[in-house]
Amino acid sequence: MMRRAVRATRVVWILVLLLAGCGGSDEAPEVVVVDTPGTVSIRGEVWADNWFAFYLGDRLILEDSTPITTERSFNAEAFVFGADYPLQLNFVARDFKQDDTGLEYIGRSNQQMGDGGLIAQFTDVATGATIAVTDAAWRCLVTHDAPLDRACEDEDGPVPGVGPCGFEATPEPDGWRRPDFDDSAWPSAVEHSEADVRPRGGYDAIEWADGARLIWGADLETHNTVLCRLTVERP
Repeated sequence: MMRRAVRATRVVWILVLLLAGCGGSDEAPEVVVVDTPGTVSIRGEVWADNWFAFYLGDRLILEDSTPITTERSFNAEAFVFGADYPLQLNFVARDFKQDDTGLEYIGRSNQQMGDGGLIAQFTDVATGATIAVTDAAWRCLVTHDAPLDRACEDEDGPVPGVGPCGFEATPEPDGWRRPDFDDSAWPSAVEHSEADVRPRGGYDAIEWADGARLIWGADLETHNTVLCRLTVERP
């Protein structure tokens, strides 16, 4: 009976959020200019739930400006940077988790597994041509998977690694952001529908290119941290 009551409360909470339109601004993001060397000027546009860091090779270009600890921190970012081909595009993307249980709002009526999502596109500023979009061509490695048993979501006082709240966490592979890193063993990114991710908070303010897809690991709820990379050899 308690679990049914908790789930009913969660449903009401979700409906309230949807009706209220919570989750970041729907205005077009301000464009940030990043001073990096390169003969090609590239515009990047990213929407993430909840947080991302974007690297060009080993160089950090931009981190999500909204802290991951902000409730419903999904938002869009736009930026321009210089680069030269070949391009090594790398993302660290994280859904919010309160601890290694993978849950959020622990101890509250809406205790739950969160869900992630990432979409990005890169455009040549001079020509307007699309350089890259997120889709199944990217390789994405899950480095935090929790909870391993979904029953953890209904635990009172869930503890990481105890009972159904097991987790798997692995460190970032050495050199994974370099162009010569062998990612052949990494899974392809999994494309997810808008209906599954439910993107808002700036998502609709960007005109996404044909072929740009929401990506993540296979499980939007338990895959909490993913590393994604794509090499673009030439325009």
